[in-house]
Amino acid sequence: MGNRLSKIYTRTGDDGSTGLGDGSRTGKDSLRVNAYGTVDEANSAIGVLLAVDLPQDIRDLLTTIQHQLFDLGGELCIPGHAAIHGADIDALEQHLDRYNDNLPPLKDFILPAGGEGASRCHLARTIVRRAERETVALARVEDIRAEAVRYLNRLSDLLFVLSRVLARVDGQGEVLWNHERRHG
Repeated sequence: MGNRLSKIYTRTGDDGSTGLGDGSRTGKDSLRVNAYGTVDEANSAIGVLLAVDLPQDIRDLLTTIQHQLFDLGGELCIPGHAAIHGADIDALEQHLDRYNDNLPPLKDFILPAGGEGASRCHLARTIVRRAERETVALARVEDIRAEAVRYLNRLSDLLFVLSRVLARVDGQGEVLWNHERRHG
């Protein structure tokens, strides 16, 4: 069990640095801090999604994902630490296949809309995509396990599929991109 925060401010970051999980310090603008900070932001966006009425199976899945994102943030915060594993990615793929099987094939692009739940899910998806890009950038200069990038990639795909499901649950349906619209 990690340390619990009893005092929220320490003043140690006033110089623009922050402590990593291994005790070392780095700049608050480092690639590593950007990566785990965006994972935290994605986790928060899923929390915002969980604040609306959702089917219980999706609610349970998203709560599990929040725990995994917290684990992934820890992995990225502690150089050399492993918290996300192949089984976590396999589970995302199984959920992805299960939810996608009931959806009609996409023939057009869809807009990030379709009701409150679907829209919040799209927002979480785009933040996960950014976390993936930032983790890839970090992996180009430091040792980052491939599972971290793979997890984020599958998660953004799953959130895309869940946004399609939620657009139907909400009764609003998907909003198709109108590529033939005219500008006046």
